[in-house]
Amino acid sequence: MIWVITIVHVIVCAVLILVVLLQHGKSADIAATFGGVGSQTAFGPRGTATLLSKLTTWCAIIFMLTSISLTILANKSLGGSTGTNSVLSGEKSAPSTPSAPAKK
Repeated sequence: MIWVITIVHVIVCAVLILVVLLQHGKSADIAATFGGVGSQTAFGPRGTATLLSKLTTWCAIIFMLTSISLTILANKSLGGSTGTNSVLSGEKSAPSTPSAPAKK
């Protein structure tokens, strides 16, 4: 199960990277190059959602869901659901006897 989610996660990561890189930024037209009105606005005009923006949204949602799923499955496979495991659970503890002060 974890392998399937990992494969889906990696594929969604690659698609998300490609989709974001394929989109052009707001005010990326020729008028923005010469200081046109489009470059003076904070967020630019809001147009209709394109196919790339919808695909970006869905890829981001799937990416987040697979990330959370992988975290939960990894935690269950390590036995961390009981709350008793720690990163330092296998480390040796410090000596309990206090050391003598340094001589001058």
